[in-house]
Amino acid sequence: MVGGPGDRVGGQEDQGDLLHARRVRLPRALRRDTGAAFVFLLPLLVLVIGLIAYPFARAIWLSLTDKLVGYPERFVGLRNYAYVLDDDTFHEVVKNTLVFTVGSLVLKVLTGLAMALVLNGVWRGRNFFRGLFLLPWITSTVVIALTWRWMFDAFPGRGFFNSVLIDTGLISHPIAFMATPAGAMGAVIVANWWRAFPFFGVSYLAGMQAIPRELYDAASVDGAGAWHRFRHVTLPGLRHVMIVTIVLSFILTINDFNIVYVMTRGGPGTATQVFATYSYEVAFNQLRWGRGVTISIFLVPVLIVAIALISRYLLKDRE
Repeated sequence: MVGGPGDRVGGQEDQGDLLHARRVRLPRALRRDTGAAFVFLLPLLVLVIGLIAYPFARAIWLSLTDKLVGYPERFVGLRNYAYVLDDDTFHEVVKNTLVFTVGSLVLKVLTGLAMALVLNGVWRGRNFFRGLFLLPWITSTVVIALTWRWMFDAFPGRGFFNSVLIDTGLISHPIAFMATPAGAMGAVIVANWWRAFPFFGVSYLAGMQAIPRELYDAASVDGAGAWHRFRHVTLPGLRHVMIVTIVLSFILTINDFNIVYVMTRGGPGTATQVFATYSYEVAFNQLRWGRGVTISIFLVPVLIVAIALISRYLLKDRE
C-alpha cells in the first residue's frame, strides 16, 4: 500500500529530528573528546613548558642582563650582544666552529659512503663487521675524547702515534700534534669524525639496500660501469638519506662540547674554541652568565634554519 502525503511529511520530520539530534550530540562528543585529549596531553605540555619554553625564556632574559655569579641581575638591554659582536675572540670562535663542523661533516659523508659500499657487498663475515663498525657510535663520547688525546700525545712511550713513528724510525723526535693550532683542530675533527661516521655508514647502507636492483641491472645493460652506476643510480637513491643525515649531524656537531673540551679545552690559546666551549668558559670560568648565555643564543638562528630546512624537505618528500 502506497503511503500518502502525510506519511512523507512525517518521514521528513523524523529525518529532520534525527539530523538535529546528531548536530546536538556531535558538539557534545567533540567537547568531551577535546577535554579528554587535553587531560592526556597535560603532562607533555608541562614538560615542554618546564624543560623547553621556560629555560629558553630565562636564557633570553639573562642575555639582557649583566648577571654575575653572586650578584643580582641588572638589565642592560642589548649591551651583551654589542660586546660579543665586537669581540675578536668571538670572531675566531665563529671561524673555528665552521672549520670544525664542515671538516667533520665532509669526513663523515665520505667514510660513511665507503663503509656502506663495502658492507653492501656480498662477502663472508660482513654481518660481523656491520656490528663492529658500530663500536665508535655506542662508545661514550668522553672515552673517545680521552682515547684520541692519548693517541696524539707528544710524550714518547705514551702517545700512540709518536711511539709508532719513533719505533719505526720515521722520526727521531716526538711531534707535538696538539701544540699547534692546525694540529689541535685536526685532532678534534678526527675524534668527532670517528665518533659519528658509523651513523652515516649505517644510514647509507639502509638507503642502498632500499634501491631496487632492477635499476642497477638496467644501467648495466646500457653499458654503465661501476662509477656511472654509483653516480647515476646510487647517489640519486641516497639523496633523501644524505640530506637528513647531513642536517642532523650539522646540528649535533655545531653544538659539540665534550670532545673539544676534554681534548683541548679550546686551546692552544683559542685555536679550537667553539661556541659550546667558549660559552662555558665565559659563563662558568669568568662567571659572566649573561654574556655566556648571549654567546649561545647566537647559535639559535643557525639551528632554526637547519631545522626548518630538514622539516620542509621531509614534508615536501611526504607530499
